[in-house]
Amino acid sequence: MNVRRSLAVVLAAGSLLLVTACAGDDLDEASDDESTPATSGAADQGPVHIAGQNFPEAELVAAMYEELLTGAGYQPDVKLVDARDAYMPTFPGDVDVVPEYVGGIVNFLNGRANGADAEPFTAGDGSELADQGQDLLDEAGITLLDVSPATDTNAFFVTQEYSDSEGVATLSDLEGKSVVLAAAPDCKGRLDCEGGLSDEYGIDITKVLPLGYASDQTYQSVIDGESQLGETSTTDGTLESQGLVVLEDDKQIQPAQNLVPAVSTEFLDAHPDVADVLNPLMAALTTEKLTELNGRMAVDREKAEDVAHDFLTEAGLL
Repeated sequence: MNVRRSLAVVLAAGSLLLVTACAGDDLDEASDDESTPATSGAADQGPVHIAGQNFPEAELVAAMYEELLTGAGYQPDVKLVDARDAYMPTFPGDVDVVPEYVGGIVNFLNGRANGADAEPFTAGDGSELADQGQDLLDEAGITLLDVSPATDTNAFFVTQEYSDSEGVATLSDLEGKSVVLAAAPDCKGRLDCEGGLSDEYGIDITKVLPLGYASDQTYQSVIDGESQLGETSTTDGTLESQGLVVLEDDKQIQPAQNLVPAVSTEFLDAHPDVADVLNPLMAALTTEKLTELNGRMAVDREKAEDVAHDFLTEAGLL
């Protein structure tokens, strides 16, 4: 805009009569030329409502969706909440697109359809897990786009001091021990969280503190000894610097959690190009790259939108 203003000033000063004489023709040409700045870029695709969870990684991926969809001509609005329970009642409906994890959404739909005690889907491969949940997805009116090779499952950590003093390196080593768990608000009862830790590992979870998934409050609670066990992700690159260590999920209770765009089937039918916008992102992301990007936010305190933009540019997606 500054360049245009400067040019306008020069023209006005040096060629006022010419500009005045040709103004009508210029305006007509500008309105007919689709390459002019006023009409350049993707066609207006209308609004798209994005929802997701508000832990750093989900915020990062949502920022990527937002920038890519903006570039494709959409007007995104993004609403991030504490837990999946908060947005799923309005998806599909008020929500069109969600940055999701295969195991998370499939098992949420499984529990909603078949009860909290339903046998969970536990496939370790994201595409296989998506296939297993296809009927549930169809019934819900949700389509999963391409499954990314990038994966991020739940993980549980203790302080290095606790690991050394109690001799625990795996979750099985906590069997029979009483611990307080700091975790996401929806952790209690979930088979990939408190429910699985209690039922599959035999850990006595005396209390669940809803301090957040991989949040500063959860880290600090474990560091301070308020809780002994905290919930994070396998792509968390901050633990070692804080004196924290992940316990191995030796019974493998975590299902595949590959990143995947979940889209309202009705919205996708009306806007099939959304797949062309988001699928290349899924192909470009890897677990290693996701861990690196998470570290930039958590350790270097960079903003999610800045990290997202850098990655999209580097990957040639913009």
